[in-house]
Amino acid sequence: MEISFRKNRLAYIAGGNRLMTRTIKIRVSLAAKSVLLSIAGFFAASLLQAQAPLRFVGSITAISGTTLTVKTDTDGQRQVDVPSEASVKRIAPGQKDLSTAATITFSELAVGDRVLVKLDPNATGATPQAAQIIAVKQEDLAQKQQREKEQWQRGPHGLVKSVDSASGAIVVTTGAGATAKPVAIHVTKATVLRRYAQGSVRFEQAQPAPIDSIHVGDQLQARGTASPDGNEITADEVVSGTFLNISGTITSLDAGTSTLVVKDLATKKQMTIHVPEDAQMRRLPDRMAQGIAMFLKGNAAGAQGRSSGSGGSGQSSAGAPPQHAATGAPGGGAGSAQTGAPGGPGGGMRGGDPQQLLSRAPAIKLGDLTKGEAVMLVATQGAPDVTAVSLFAGVEPLLQAPASQSLLSNWSMGSGGAEGASAQ
Repeated sequence: MEISFRKNRLAYIAGGNRLMTRTIKIRVSLAAKSVLLSIAGFFAASLLQAQAPLRFVGSITAISGTTLTVKTDTDGQRQVDVPSEASVKRIAPGQKDLSTAATITFSELAVGDRVLVKLDPNATGATPQAAQIIAVKQEDLAQKQQREKEQWQRGPHGLVKSVDSASGAIVVTTGAGATAKPVAIHVTKATVLRRYAQGSVRFEQAQPAPIDSIHVGDQLQARGTASPDGNEITADEVVSGTFLNISGTITSLDAGTSTLVVKDLATKKQMTIHVPEDAQMRRLPDRMAQGIAMFLKGNAAGAQGRSSGSGGSGQSSAGAPPQHAATGAPGGGAGSAQTGAPGGPGGGMRGGDPQQLLSRAPAIKLGDLTKGEAVMLVATQGAPDVTAVSLFAGVEPLLQAPASQSLLSNWSMGSGGAEGASAQ
């Protein structure tokens, strides 16, 4: 009995030990789970804070009391409260160093200003609070846009003659006929290089692209600091693209589908061309067309005479592309002719750039064109359409002047181009 009792006692004790052990394990497990849940909650909250944007960029659309409504560049309208202790700075467009930023008051902010809003991560109110606001005033943006517009207008635009990617040197041929001349464009690490998207001539759709994407025959426009003689420029920004120059006669047109079929004079092939609503369409008056044609013919003959008279060593007005070259024209404004002045009411030329007259020709619509008349146009080659960007009618006299083939190669595309870009 005694032995048996001891065994049972030991068993009881052993069982109690097991019970204690089991209880301890359960308590440790619950404590561990509690710690794990706390840690998980902490990281979840941290993750939510990390996911919530602590800054955003946009334009002020409304100001009510101390609350700004900002149309952001990414996710629509957002409201932010600006407490009195928030820092408000003003910088110039393009400025990146805040050390020279000016401190301003909240009351100096206005609708239309561009702002970078940095949120206070510790704010607990229903409306996010700003810790700092960095503003670019609307009037400063307007001035910058005007300066850049003038730079685009003065800057060279023409056909790419050569590209040296290693040295960052690009040579373009600007002008037409005797006004054609080479301009050297120097690209640095700070130069912004963009290229028109396929089938587009809208500057805002142009994409960043390396200098290797620029090819001989492309159309290119640049802005920057030019040399005193205008033969060189260190570029701040360059936009380029590949376009088509087409000269021919209309064989059919369909206003319903906004298309016309042109028999290209160079290839003798029929080309179907889509004409969008925003395409530039103009008709040259007879006297204007004849004046430009005479100017081009006269300068071509004069250049040929000067070249032959110098024993072939003189520099000719080369640089005009072959007929139907894959060329085009970036934006720069309809009035962006670089040199020269138009003639009198008769449309004659007195030593100026004939492209300047093109911008003054009367505007027309697709329905004003007729079957059988000649047209010259700049177009984009998309997939699968050929889309007109600029189209000129009343050009029969111009087709008799060989130099007219380069006339549209440097034609500026106006509102669809570089000068219409918004400064950021």
